[in-house]
Amino acid sequence: MPSILRRFFAVALLGAALSAQAASEIDNAALANEADSANWAAYGRSFSEQRFSTLDQINRDTVKRLGLAWSLDLPDVWNVSSTPLAVDGVLYLAVGFSVIKAVDAVSGKLLWSYDPKVDGQKMRMAWGIRGLAFWKNKVYAGVQDGRLFALDAKTGQLVWETLTTTPGDNRYITGAPRVFNGHVLIGHGGADFGHVRGYVTAYDADTGRQLWRWFAVPGNPADGFEDPSQELAAKTWTGQWWKFGGGGSAWNALTYDPEFNRVYIGTGNGGPWNRKLRSPGGGDNLFLCSVVALDADTGKYLWHYQTTPGETWDFNSTMDMVLATVQIEGKPRKVLMHAPKNGFFYVIDRETGKLISAEKIGKVTWAERIDMQTGRPVEVRGARYENGESLIWPGSGGTHNWQPMAYSPDSGLVYIPARELPGYYDDRGYTPENYDMDRDGPMGVHGFFDDIPKNAGSSSLLAWDPVHQKKAWEKPLPGATPGGVMATHGGLVFQGQSDGQLIAHDAQSGETLWRFDMGVGTQAPPITYSVNGKQYVSVLAGWSGGLMVLGSLSAQHGWVGREHPRRLLTFALDGDARLPPSAAPSIPQPLHDAGFKVDSALASQGRTLYQKCTICHGVAAVSGGYAPDLRASAIPLNTAAFTTIVRDGALQSRGMPPFAELSDADVQALQHYIRQQADDKPSAWEQVKSALSFIWLMIKMQLLKWGLM
Repeated sequence: MPSILRRFFAVALLGAALSAQAASEIDNAALANEADSANWAAYGRSFSEQRFSTLDQINRDTVKRLGLAWSLDLPDVWNVSSTPLAVDGVLYLAVGFSVIKAVDAVSGKLLWSYDPKVDGQKMRMAWGIRGLAFWKNKVYAGVQDGRLFALDAKTGQLVWETLTTTPGDNRYITGAPRVFNGHVLIGHGGADFGHVRGYVTAYDADTGRQLWRWFAVPGNPADGFEDPSQELAAKTWTGQWWKFGGGGSAWNALTYDPEFNRVYIGTGNGGPWNRKLRSPGGGDNLFLCSVVALDADTGKYLWHYQTTPGETWDFNSTMDMVLATVQIEGKPRKVLMHAPKNGFFYVIDRETGKLISAEKIGKVTWAERIDMQTGRPVEVRGARYENGESLIWPGSGGTHNWQPMAYSPDSGLVYIPARELPGYYDDRGYTPENYDMDRDGPMGVHGFFDDIPKNAGSSSLLAWDPVHQKKAWEKPLPGATPGGVMATHGGLVFQGQSDGQLIAHDAQSGETLWRFDMGVGTQAPPITYSVNGKQYVSVLAGWSGGLMVLGSLSAQHGWVGREHPRRLLTFALDGDARLPPSAAPSIPQPLHDAGFKVDSALASQGRTLYQKCTICHGVAAVSGGYAPDLRASAIPLNTAAFTTIVRDGALQSRGMPPFAELSDADVQALQHYIRQQADDKPSAWEQVKSALSFIWLMIKMQLLKWGLM
């Protein structure tokens, strides 16, 4: 056959294969299909949220041949902590402020990009978007300013958008939508920013028309209740909680169960955190920190299980909820597996909502155990900072946070990105009578102003046996910011690390079988998919999203947001592409200006004002690498330049929101605080005193527990 004909037929066959692959119908049947892993078409790959792929071309034996197929740097976005989707050979990314990009999965070519142009004021909620959804021929994503939109998957053109929140409120969206039955479900965040009453809303996937809404906490009883579940919940609250909003925002975990046609909602913390202020007479404060089952078509309440009754520590249950059928005492049980912030791993009968088992997966000091008769935690005396302060494990960062875990039906293990980090709570001086959320801050506990040392916390990849509720194996990770995970039928568990390494572990033993230097750390979870019979692994890498604000604890890896890349990397067997070079890790060095005389009174005022900046620039002005370290920047030395950026929004296009409410005096106070921190060099004695103070706090907490103080 002439060579020209051979080429013709080869092209024709390739076109036919692509055409066949492009015919995928992403609907309930596709998203419920656990066996077909060609696509990764949902946040957790399938409705079960297991993050498990049946692909096995890349396996224990072949993974040593895994190499980079291509990479795509993303210099125009600042946050890449999300899960990509892969449908019919196209990758869809939600990055930065909900910028959606479509990329050819084989070549890495950018196909289209859509920017929803987020409201500048909402840029203050700088967590970034964590994922998107796919249904039929549309891509769905939320926006920080509260919008939900649908795009044509082939062209990137806007099909519809709707506002899911109220203009000017504290709600924002960072989580991925879920799509089922032609519905798009979305929650929101905001309970840490004041006056928020959490809810989830379902919209028509074709038109964006609102179908139903369910509130996580009750409103003012005088206004009536939206449904019977609100009346039920109100009985567990006291005082005038509705004046604060109450919290309960479902900002991350939503799981659809096709077997029962239900959605499970993972609800968030109280608003404020401190129950003594929002519900002074006590109470469980339903439905905070709960798993709530709703009818998928109507939003009608079915059942709930509350992981942290009367929550007062920011112990969200917004971490992923995984569905599976497992053998328990010789019988198959349809279960929901959940590892919320509070340090326990829960196995729940998803038909009835009854607790099957719960055990600690890490250091937990706020509760002794879960009472299996009542399903409630047996709390430790003093944990609720009854006497004004408390030091407990875990802290508000949780033993497990939003970084998703994975479950392998092959090994029967759950793989959890785990963290050990304490929390200090201090509400001395606050009472229900004198607390003002707008004046005193939305959390109801005093802010933390000190740097967090790099040895204050740790992290690990924990393989957990959910049936026997015990650890199978555990691998220590660098730092205290673990990445999300993915498991495969190839016997592998993939995870990106904060030190810039992408690792493939043996799913049974935890042995490291393969590693790749990505040139920057990440928290984003990998995905895998196939195109024309070839398996690929993709991951977003970039130092952003989540606990990047913990001062030296976050900064220890040396990633600096504007110096190190944000990129999409894709791997395949025998891949031989070269990764573009990136800067070596470095720690910013504070600038010292002998001509700038710090006014201690102004610096004290600036310390309080700086709390607005902590979420990006880090505690104590020590940047964790997400945003520039202001101590090392020349801009705060120039009042005019500093004012133009901080108050007037000169760098809004680069992710720096304007703070128009700041006065000239406020800007000056911030300057003095930053310069004070730049010049701060604790003496050896001050460091010893700090350590002794921490030790004394731990002793005092134990004495309070024993009733000796």
